[in-house]
Amino acid sequence: MSLIFYKTCAGMLIFITSLVSIIYPLKVRAYPSHNRLLEFGDALASGIFLGAALFFMLPDAIQDFDTALGSIRYPLAELFCAGGFLFLLFFERLSGTKHQEHDHTATSLIIAVIIIIHSLIEGAALGVNTTFATTSIIFVAIFAHKSSESFALAVILNRSTLTMRHIIILIAIFSLMTPLGIAAGTMLTLYLHLKWGVLLAAGFNAFAAGTFLYMSTLHHINHHQRSHEGEGLIEYAALVGGLSVMAILAMWS
Repeated sequence: MSLIFYKTCAGMLIFITSLVSIIYPLKVRAYPSHNRLLEFGDALASGIFLGAALFFMLPDAIQDFDTALGSIRYPLAELFCAGGFLFLLFFERLSGTKHQEHDHTATSLIIAVIIIIHSLIEGAALGVNTTFATTSIIFVAIFAHKSSESFALAVILNRSTLTMRHIIILIAIFSLMTPLGIAAGTMLTLYLHLKWGVLLAAGFNAFAAGTFLYMSTLHHINHHQRSHEGEGLIEYAALVGGLSVMAILAMWS
């Protein structure tokens, strides 16, 4: 089996997994009576975002910066991460509480764009590899967390005022990004091995990690209203569950 055929199969499996994972969140959107489950799903998504930032994106960015700029010891990854966190914080504070619903929708769109671009980058990371062993390791890592990432994105979009049609379009774009990244990485292997390609991926991963940290902490707290303390504890358990899933996945990435 050729490596190109293997990468093609990997892209198709990742695409199908992304689509299957959004069925339940979209079903909840269609039947609003299940909003309590959506709240718990949102908490689970927050844990997934927190784990993705701490266990995958930020460590990868630190390693890439160290590889490309080994002589520079300044914590560039942490700086970009803080920038991403402060960017969303500034955006929400600037909009003000009077337009909270619109603000949440705009924030959800920003997160969707960031996740979409990140999916393209991780697909390219798989595409640029030229050995079955390394390609397989990256594929397993992407495939393992793609379903949880897709679920988390669907939950975030569900909490916005976007129509079902717009949500489906965004999810479809997200599902296509990793396969397109694999194709682009395969064709542009030499370019992406250059120093500037590594720096670009590292900077974006670190910035995206900061936005994920914000979404899983301050944003989650500000946009959740619980009717009693018991729901708060269940939401906390769901958040810890999402974080634990990502921590376990990190053992094989």
